[in-house]
Amino acid sequence: MSKSNWWRGAIIYQIYPRSFLDTDGNGVGDLPGICERLDYVAGLGVDAIWVSPFFTSPMADFGYDIADYRDVDPLFGTLADFDRLVARAHALGLKVMIDQVLSHTSIEHAWFKESRESRDNAKADWYVWADAKPDGSPPNNWLSIFGGVAWQWEPRRRQYFLHNFLASQPDLNFHHPAVRAATLDNVKFWLDRGVDGLRLDAINFCFHDRLLRDNPAKPEEQRVGRGFSPDNPYAFQFHHYNNTQPENLDFLRELRGVLDRYPDVAALGEISSEDSLATMAEYTGPERLHMGYSFELLTEDVSARHVRETVRNLEARMRTGWPCWSISNHDVQRVVSRWGGASPPDHIASQLTALVCSLRGSACIYQGEELGLTEAELPFEMLQDPYGIAFWPTFKGRDGCRTPMPWDESAQGGFSAGKPWLPIPDAHRGRSVAAQDARGDSPLTRFRQFMRWRKAHPALVLGAVEVHDGDEPVLALTRRLEETRVFIAFNLSAEPQRVAMPTVRGLRVLDGHGLVSGDIDGDVLVLPAHGVVFAA
Repeated sequence: MSKSNWWRGAIIYQIYPRSFLDTDGNGVGDLPGICERLDYVAGLGVDAIWVSPFFTSPMADFGYDIADYRDVDPLFGTLADFDRLVARAHALGLKVMIDQVLSHTSIEHAWFKESRESRDNAKADWYVWADAKPDGSPPNNWLSIFGGVAWQWEPRRRQYFLHNFLASQPDLNFHHPAVRAATLDNVKFWLDRGVDGLRLDAINFCFHDRLLRDNPAKPEEQRVGRGFSPDNPYAFQFHHYNNTQPENLDFLRELRGVLDRYPDVAALGEISSEDSLATMAEYTGPERLHMGYSFELLTEDVSARHVRETVRNLEARMRTGWPCWSISNHDVQRVVSRWGGASPPDHIASQLTALVCSLRGSACIYQGEELGLTEAELPFEMLQDPYGIAFWPTFKGRDGCRTPMPWDESAQGGFSAGKPWLPIPDAHRGRSVAAQDARGDSPLTRFRQFMRWRKAHPALVLGAVEVHDGDEPVLALTRRLEETRVFIAFNLSAEPQRVAMPTVRGLRVLDGHGLVSGDIDGDVLVLPAHGVVFAA
């Protein structure tokens, strides 16, 4: 892991293609739209883009149900459009990462269509099939993340197949060598087309327990976690057997062997397990994934204690790997609403960006974070997300963070000439790119300024981290690289704070980062509401 590895300390901008820019007027964003706006992305000062799925799909889960791993869905364009996107990104100095959804396919994939026909065809064992119990019930008690039993009956085979997600997303059988080989061939297809990295969706779900043992029950007081509220039965179990199996480590070594044949590509694994920080540490390193991220900072807990404990816990476990942090993505409520409350101030978006980009590791920034977009409130009749439809009204799904990017203040936000697949809230049009470009103190302007400033301070990109003890609501840490030290403190509240901290005496406050800044008065930190201090 030399300093030349582009992904170390990189800021990765996640693009959700459906909602970025529509160029053909059908209301859905596309690859030509991404290409058209790459100048904007490069101007943000980020290092790479991560493009969410654009592959051939029936779109039951909006592209995370893949029917053909080697082609672009016509909704998004063509392979030629993708090649142009890669070339344009590289010309602008941006690396390109794409999603790879390895653990499951769409029910419409040719592999599954063949597998379900009989128990003795060439792909009969490519998916996880199991006989019913004598009473006809499913093989075990495993549950789907999207609610209900994780087994679907297939009358052609008179067997159940496993689906950890939707019933239209059958799980592949990674215990079968041919499945692993075919999966790696699909990965090579995109690496050969010039992608610089892979974001591996649900990478710890590739293997299942061969014995199909029941998952143990989880006590009611422990039924917490990212999106798994107590009203979702998925939270009722410890998921010891339907994911995160020991065999996955050998597959990661196989995958790394493929990646290492290509110059300076990187794999970023999405990890959600019973102990995600431990799994991140286990799954990353010289023979496994380059980076991993989990959901600890995608929760509603904005306390300094939570961030402090999360970082310390990971640092204690991850000795050879490299973390990647995220506070927003296409699966969770937007962070400005989640951590900022009902009426978040403009500058909280800038502070939260600075926070995630000041931790040791790389960071994923979800499109719209640079604008300070809030979560969209949609009525039930406008929902598209099957997860939200199933759990309405206690959980409203993921549509609220997936509404289209507002490029200007027009009726369709400059996103499409047609009707957008999800509505653009009035509040978002007021926060459009065009509107914020005209303001010197807008979240967008501050985002660009901070990204430039961060690059000028290598300790923030590559340095080690020390997280300091302290009381709420102040989070303090130090980044060190060789002889350089940068002290950072965040006030995570809407009230000004004065905090005695002897270690700051003699430090000089750094400016030029564009954030709402505090000061140092002797050995006292002086922090405005949602303010930050950088000092050296």
